[in-house]
Amino acid sequence: MTVTETDITAELIRDLLREQHPDLADRPVTLGALGWDNQVWRLGDDLAVRMPWATETADALLRKEHAWLPALAPHLPLQVPVPQRLGEPSERFPRPWLVTTWVPGEPADRAPATRGAEAADTLAAFLTALHRPAPDEAPDGRDRGGPLADTAQYFADGLASVVERGLVHDPDAVRAVWEDAAAAPEWAGPRLWLHGDLHPANILTTDGTFSGVIDFGDLFAGDPAFDLAAAWLLLPDGFADRFHAAYRPAADAATLRRARGWAVLRAFGGLLVGDAGVHGRPGGKATWGPPAQAAMRRLTASVQR
Repeated sequence: MTVTETDITAELIRDLLREQHPDLADRPVTLGALGWDNQVWRLGDDLAVRMPWATETADALLRKEHAWLPALAPHLPLQVPVPQRLGEPSERFPRPWLVTTWVPGEPADRAPATRGAEAADTLAAFLTALHRPAPDEAPDGRDRGGPLADTAQYFADGLASVVERGLVHDPDAVRAVWEDAAAAPEWAGPRLWLHGDLHPANILTTDGTFSGVIDFGDLFAGDPAFDLAAAWLLLPDGFADRFHAAYRPAADAATLRRARGWAVLRAFGGLLVGDAGVHGRPGGKATWGPPAQAAMRRLTASVQR
């Protein structure tokens, strides 16, 4: 449900730029994408404006990106939306907004990676670069990245929902993946920087491989298993092992087990959002379903083999 009462239009964005960043106000403004938390508008060829619109939490997520991402971005091997200017709430628009660099590419839920080896190596290089020890004041995850066993009720509810909708046909196999993951030893290493939301709509592809990563609003510090779950959702069949071999430092067996559990929970979300899109329900995106179905198939096969 939209919580921003002001209609977001190109004219509004130009007005806000004139008020707060007039040197950018003459650039062309066109709608780029409608995200979960924000609308993304292109600002000329190389910039974007992110406007919170559909969640109350979007304001804090934008401010977090503005505070932390500029220092991390130079060390990352893929393009990311680097914050350039922060727009403050005003009478014209009562919420903060953000000007970032524009990241070209097509979201992987619409254009999945097809060059598996290159995609696996690229994703491993990105997460190797990102997963560095974070300072003590780095943010915690909102509802993610803690002990996997603490998600037992969320897992049970999610499994019931996807089974009820006919989206999972072997719930026992799915339960086996999650239970094995929840039983794995917890992360005992330092809190590492994590993207925190590496689902296919937040990864961009070009020519069959990954070219950019967007939406760092859930950036937090914690267990790398949460991000490593992305390999199951993003890579073509048969390339998870190559990703694990390329990621440094090599993840131990317990971390890989936890990653599979987080991947199950992430796949639940993709299945439900995709199903809502197929049936025209609010918040649905049909393109989220196929990557989640493929991930679930890979995950259950990984336990059975």
